[in-house]
Amino acid sequence: TRENEPNCGRPLGLRVGPNGTLFVADAYQGIFKVNTVTGEVERLVSSRTPVQGKKMSFVNDLAVTSDGRKIYFTDSSSKWQRREYPLLVMEGTDDGRQVFLYSPAKSTVLYTVHRPITSVLTLNELSMYYVSGLTKGGVDTFVDNLPGFPDNIRLSSTGGYWVAMSAVRLNPGFSMMDFLADKPWIKKIIFKILSPDTVMKFVPRYSLVIELGEKGSYKRSFHDPNGEVATFISEAHEHDGYLYLGSFRSPFICRLNLNDV
Repeated sequence: TRENEPNCGRPLGLRVGPNGTLFVADAYQGIFKVNTVTGEVERLVSSRTPVQGKKMSFVNDLAVTSDGRKIYFTDSSSKWQRREYPLLVMEGTDDGRQVFLYSPAKSTVLYTVHRPITSVLTLNELSMYYVSGLTKGGVDTFVDNLPGFPDNIRLSSTGGYWVAMSAVRLNPGFSMMDFLADKPWIKKIIFKILSPDTVMKFVPRYSLVIELGEKGSYKRSFHDPNGEVATFISEAHEHDGYLYLGSFRSPFICRLNLNDV
């Protein structure tokens, strides 16, 4: 339940590392390593450990280098928890989406960049963070003016990227997030009157997944306009000809056969 989430934990990002090791980003508990053979679980990073004086309240996703020596992970907020995500999005502050680097060999967490996703200026934009090379540490806009609000990103078999849209910007149509972006006083009134769960009922159930090319160009997209099968998509992961769809609200995983579309 929503009340028990902080105690039970809520796994969000999952990545497979060297030797089949499973790395897990738990929204409340931190970063874990799981031996898929023995079932042994080791916590690598605790959310209770402050980094540069700021706590991690919403550990979201992670990426692991092929040799398993570096783990990059994000924290969407130092204020709001996952169960409070409507408040996080509506507030639109820049206290989140910090990118951290964890070194298993050194057992240390390094703060690398502070890049907000909750800012109204970047809700419909994807950024690219350089982890090596001459531009290491730099951040560029990868693609902007997207038709929705991107969540997790995964590689596609064509060398591009699958982008899951947690919500869409209807065109033509009304986008509540776009309308409220520059009206903080209205947002305050809304959340004084309505609960976050009530606010979510006004979000369209339209589901959207987009495939982008290596340079950010549009390739194709899949739609469920009425949310009859999949709603509130948080991730699209391609494997063996299927696209697996996760959701931050639905208690199941959907699968799409890419050979049939």
